[in-house]
Amino acid sequence: MALKITDDCINCDACEPECPNTAISQGEDIYEINPHQCTECVGHFAEPQCQKVCPVDCITLHEAYVESKDELQKKYQQLIRIK
Repeated sequence: MALKITDDCINCDACEPECPNTAISQGEDIYEINPHQCTECVGHFAEPQCQKVCPVDCITLHEAYVESKDELQKKYQQLIRIK
């Protein structure tokens, strides 16, 4: 499942540099996560690094992008082929 940033985001800039897939970028009002690039850090780390550093816990599962660990691993494999 991809992650999303909620409206509780305080634009602290902590999450963006932690994303190994460069899925996080500054949106119009708050940071946003591109669900097509988010693998919940599968392939890189044991846990999502953005959630780990977020001081307000505003990064949650994106219910519109339900993916298993296997699907996230396949997405990771596709992303590293593109780079």
